[in-house]
Amino acid sequence: MERNAVDPGTTHRFRLVIDGIDLGVFTGCTGLSCTVEVEQYAEGGRNDSTWYLPKRVSFPPLVLTRPLTAEAEKTSQWVIDVVNDSRQRTGQIASLSATGAVLAKWDLLNVVPISWSGPNFDVSAPMAATEVLEIVHHGFFKAGTT
Repeated sequence: MERNAVDPGTTHRFRLVIDGIDLGVFTGCTGLSCTVEVEQYAEGGRNDSTWYLPKRVSFPPLVLTRPLTAEAEKTSQWVIDVVNDSRQRTGQIASLSATGAVLAKWDLLNVVPISWSGPNFDVSAPMAATEVLEIVHHGFFKAGTT
């Protein structure tokens, strides 16, 4: 039996690129999802089912985490730069395999950072220093169609 060369079950890292600026690799990513709000419509005379009409799609914030690296300065500076320049930005988050190959990627429309936090410095609690970036976006799009 021939083995599949792709390992679809494991991802180890996530690369974030915004307007061509590589913000580096993160080890955690939550919020990559969407929810479709629907309106229920009960058609008169039809008692066996209800129609569900899509209204709008919402996208929760993406929360990306990683151990503190030299890229933390670049990320925090990017957040400050965005605050001072109101252009709309596109981004891409890619799920990477253990070897760095792209397993899947999502293009994001109108990316805006909403928070960045660096490590807590406390010598009495020896924990790994981490960085957390939280961004929002207006949805997914197919590259080349914006």
